[in-house]
Amino acid sequence: MTTLADLEAMDRAALAHLWSDLIGGGVPASMSQPMQRRFLAFELQARIEGGLPATLCSRLDRIATGEERKASPILQPGARLLREWNGITHVVDVLPEGFLWNGSPHRSLSAIARAITGARWSGPRFFGLVGGVEAGGRTPAKGKSRAKKVPKEQKVGGRPADGSRRGHAA
Repeated sequence: MTTLADLEAMDRAALAHLWSDLIGGGVPASMSQPMQRRFLAFELQARIEGGLPATLCSRLDRIATGEERKASPILQPGARLLREWNGITHVVDVLPEGFLWNGSPHRSLSAIARAITGARWSGPRFFGLVGGVEAGGRTPAKGKSRAKKVPKEQKVGGRPADGSRRGHAA
């Protein structure tokens, strides 16, 4: 079996052959020899020591496929959340049994976000605890929007020429 000391003495052709044996396929074209040695050293050590724990491998797979979600932070009583909305800074205090906003208790952040915006928001998202909230309360676009964009020349009286409600909130 190849040792870590052997890796240092190998030339590019020997590293490529070992890469093919251990990892499979060809070495990426832009990968330097020092980086090849690092990858191969890891692979050799993983085979000797048994590799990564199965739980870590499955978590890495979930992260790679986008299934892993970041956990929401746990809010401790005494924490204070600040959120500016339409030029007004809203202050929410975390209590042992809920939240305090504008002098009145609330059971959830979502109820407070709904009271502030008049729309159904995820409270943790609105206060920037989960996902991303950009300035002005907009959430970053992910993928395609559900509403279709209709070119202006196809609109008649604010609606698409075919009379549908495409591109308009219901």
